[in-house]
Amino acid sequence: MERQKARRFVVSGRVQGVGYRAFAQHAARGTGVTGWARNLDDGNVEVHANGTESQLDEFEAHLRQGPRWGEVRSFAATEAAVSDVFGFHIR
Repeated sequence: MERQKARRFVVSGRVQGVGYRAFAQHAARGTGVTGWARNLDDGNVEVHANGTESQLDEFEAHLRQGPRWGEVRSFAATEAAVSDVFGFHIR
């Protein structure tokens, strides 16, 4: 069994008001990651995800694409501490 890891993503562009967080939640359920997504005051979206390396890679690929109505212009991913959360939640 692969060890759980976590990543923090900050996504910039047209990512608020276009269903980006719901898109992230759907992608998380499809890839099996847990965590959360929230809007930031500066117009970006922050996502925290827990999963195996391969799950996180697949999830990140979805986040980089974004929903049809959005536009990802900038994307940052960093390692994070694994959080004790079940499911994937929109904050």
